[in-house]
Amino acid sequence: MTRIHNETHLVGRIGWLRAAVLGANDGIISTASLILGVASAAASQTNVLLAGIAGLVAGAMSMAAGEYVSVSSQSDTENADIARERRELANDPEFERTELANIYISRGVEYGLAQQVAEQLMTKDALGAHARDELGISEITTARPVQAALTSAATFSVGAAAPLALALVSPSRWTIAAVSVGSLLFLAVLGAIGAKAGGASIVKPTIRVAFWGALAMGVTAGIGAIFGAVG
Repeated sequence: MTRIHNETHLVGRIGWLRAAVLGANDGIISTASLILGVASAAASQTNVLLAGIAGLVAGAMSMAAGEYVSVSSQSDTENADIARERRELANDPEFERTELANIYISRGVEYGLAQQVAEQLMTKDALGAHARDELGISEITTARPVQAALTSAATFSVGAAAPLALALVSPSRWTIAAVSVGSLLFLAVLGAIGAKAGGASIVKPTIRVAFWGALAMGVTAGIGAIFGAVG
């Protein structure tokens, strides 16, 4: 009896994990930076909250549109390559069979066995074999524009809601401190979660996310303070 060994590989998470981490990270950093910049300019609590809400809505839509366009471009390229491969298979299947066998030979498969493997795979699913082994396109890594757009918009909104909630519940005199410290903690947690989900070490991604978040918030707060002093 043939034993079936099912495995779940982390590479299958690349598409949605990238969009999710990018969206949440962007939501925290951009909204926190916006709130800090407005608050540093000595704006009222109402104006700070309005700026944060506007940043959340605009950012979520921007992330969705940007991800959709970007991943759609990748999908268009993949589809164009597959269409060309389909034409080549129809016009010269023997050449394509040899090409596939040579790919396996270059990977260390013995010549005769490579010819047999190419023959059998092309008999079952010629286009799928060439898409996977020649073009590097598979069901796991294929581009999904709608999924990426929705994931980015949703996670951006969740990320942006965190500093916005801090600004909402904290007294006006503590807004800058609460949003700064809280957002850095959120970013650290996000970095750790993303690293854990991707199977990577936790420490380096956490430090990286927190550092760039602190830099962005610091620069924006400084600009806000300068304009507030000038005004």
